[in-house]
Amino acid sequence: MSAASRPDPRAAASAGSSSASGRWLFPAGLRNFVRNREIGLVIVAMVIGLLSGLLVATISMLSELAHAILFDIPFDTKLSASGVISWQRTLLVPIAGAVILALIAIFYAGRFKGQLADAIEANALYGGRVSMRGSLLISIQTLLSNGFGASVGLEAGYTQICAAFSSQIGQRLAARRADLRLLVACGAAGAISAAFSAPLAGAFFAFEVVLGAYTSAALVPVIASAVAAWLVTRHLAHQQFLMVPGVPTPVSVEMIGQVMAVGILCAFFSILVMLAVAFAERTLQRVTWLRGGLRFVIGAAMLGCLGLLTPTVLGSGHGAMQILLVSNPTWLMLATTILLKTAASAISLGAGFRGGLFFASLMLGSMIGQLYSTVLSGPFPELALQPGTAAVAGMVALGTGVLGAPFSMVCLALELTGDFSITAGAVVAASISAMIVRELFGYSFATWRFHLRGEAIRGPQDVGWVRQISAATLMRSDFETAQAGLSIAEAQTLFPPGRIKQIVLRKTDGSYGGIVEAPELHGHVHAEDETLDTLAHQRDEFLLPDITVRDIVTAFDRSEADVLVVVNNAEERVTIGLVSEAHVLRTFATELERRNQEVFFR
Repeated sequence: MSAASRPDPRAAASAGSSSASGRWLFPAGLRNFVRNREIGLVIVAMVIGLLSGLLVATISMLSELAHAILFDIPFDTKLSASGVISWQRTLLVPIAGAVILALIAIFYAGRFKGQLADAIEANALYGGRVSMRGSLLISIQTLLSNGFGASVGLEAGYTQICAAFSSQIGQRLAARRADLRLLVACGAAGAISAAFSAPLAGAFFAFEVVLGAYTSAALVPVIASAVAAWLVTRHLAHQQFLMVPGVPTPVSVEMIGQVMAVGILCAFFSILVMLAVAFAERTLQRVTWLRGGLRFVIGAAMLGCLGLLTPTVLGSGHGAMQILLVSNPTWLMLATTILLKTAASAISLGAGFRGGLFFASLMLGSMIGQLYSTVLSGPFPELALQPGTAAVAGMVALGTGVLGAPFSMVCLALELTGDFSITAGAVVAASISAMIVRELFGYSFATWRFHLRGEAIRGPQDVGWVRQISAATLMRSDFETAQAGLSIAEAQTLFPPGRIKQIVLRKTDGSYGGIVEAPELHGHVHAEDETLDTLAHQRDEFLLPDITVRDIVTAFDRSEADVLVVVNNAEERVTIGLVSEAHVLRTFATELERRNQEVFFR
């Protein structure tokens, strides 16, 4: 059996025992109601939203509790906004967290190999199947990383655990592949909506980052989940993500031009941030000799040293961002904080701490916007953008560059401010940033990490089904073979006209020796003393069992052949099957049409 046709271990692990026995599934009546009625899917999405809001509120509360206990700060005080933390705690708490995470990585990460796909990867490759065990590990690691002061956001843990519960619910409902992917997107929408008190941003985050497409059929479930999660956290937390002070800069030609400048700055800086994370990861992996463990400790020590300079680099940065927005900081303070926060985030992620760049990108973007406003207000006080407007434009632009979700960021700006002027500027800044990053870099942070791991994933679009169609699943094994040294006269007798189309040749050692077409065999006039080997074509053209349908189509285009053989491996080259171009194209077109039907029609 080929690798592409074997059940994926991640899918198997995430499905658990739900497919093993019907007793692990929800009742048949409920499953049929959800599968056949759109209102059923919407109700499930609302349940997912309620659960996501509860999970986000719980994780957030646990993080604040960890900060209060470990750093000896008041419970309601954000870690990055706390100005009084002893140097011992600033330095030693991250190291203690690194030791714990290193032990988890050494003793447990190997047991979860193949089960650590996030929502984007699961939707792209595994049809929305997310491992619950792996997701719990990722969420715990994220909570520990943030709780012990690492400069990472909790959004990775939020989306991971919410997507995992959504996937498990969908699997228990025996949901179709498209519906399961949609439910995973509902979980992510609920997570982001609850985290930022922004249901629209959460919904479009799901469309742009997790689902990869917007359809009218998916709109109501995703919105229902996002709103339900928002209502839960609004009732439990009673706090707004961010308050933007000041009177917004009115829309004008000068204002649009300046937010374009902010967008350009943030686009280049977002690329710099992503490269910095990759550089930190490579460097720390290169200088450490203990497998994973020492890398955590070295990174934590470096983070602690940065925390001694300013506590704003610790944690996700919510509190520091709010304080910087209302305190009118100097350009030197802003520039220093930008550099230190960037270094802290890159070191934290490079050292192996779990978390995301969502929160950090918002903080860095707002500070870049403020820095632009502060620097320009010196020589041109009447022309410069109001700091709040510049901060929101920078936040949206940098968030777009890192996440690759411009409309989600625009919705976040609208929900934070409720102001058209700021939102109009945010649209321009996000558009400019998205265009530059896409043109010069081509990746968001998530897909960039996939690229570094060797995964050819450029987004959450469902490409997993392509990998499931391999040469081993397309080939037929009822083909005629003959020795390459067989004479043409004997072959003409053994294989009369009309009975076969091709003959696959075998060399003396049993390996593949080429293909002879039946019309060419019977049309040959000098058949007395010549062998089949003289008529062989495509001697070096063959397919391996694991090759996917896309590569098969490419191989047909390159070889200009109608039929190709499948061999067991590249060394032995024993023929195990035959694949025709017509069958491949027909199968590919049928599957593609089926997936399009799933996306656009429920």
